[in-house]
Amino acid sequence: MIEYFGTDVRRINHALKVYGYAKSMGELEKLPREEQEILEISAILHDIGIKEAERKYSSAAGMYQEIEGPPVAREILSKYTISDESKDRVCHLIGNHHSYSKIDGADFQILVEADFLVNIFEDDIQREQVEIIEQKYFKTKSGRKFIESMYMNAE
Repeated sequence: MIEYFGTDVRRINHALKVYGYAKSMGELEKLPREEQEILEISAILHDIGIKEAERKYSSAAGMYQEIEGPPVAREILSKYTISDESKDRVCHLIGNHHSYSKIDGADFQILVEADFLVNIFEDDIQREQVEIIEQKYFKTKSGRKFIESMYMNAE
C-alpha cells in the first residue's frame, strides 16, 4: 500500500490509522483469526481504489473507490499467499466500504467504524454530527467505547 501510494503521505497515514483502529477493535471484539486477518488486510487496502478513481473519473468519491478498489487490491494480493475465499472477502469489503446498508459481518462493521473514527478527525466533523454517526453506524462495543472517549467526552 505504501509502495502503491508513493509520496501521497496523507493517504498512507489515513490507511495506517484505519488499520490501527481496525486491528485493535477486531482483537477487542475477539474475532476469529481468519476474520481478523481479512479485517486487517481490508483496512490497510480499503481506499486503494482512490488513485484509479481520480484517474478515470476525476473524483475520489466513495462510489468510484468501490468500483476501482477491488481490481487493484486483487492485483496486490496476488503476490501473497492468501486463500481465494479470503481474497474474495477482502475485495467485497473494499468494494462496499461506503455502502453501509451492505454490512454483513463483524469484519465489515469494524472496518466501517474504524474508517469513521479516522474520518471524524481528518474531516473535523462536529460533535452533533458525531452523535448521529454513532447512533446510526456504530454497533460494536469497542467502536462505541472509542468514539465516545475520543469525541464525546472531550471538553
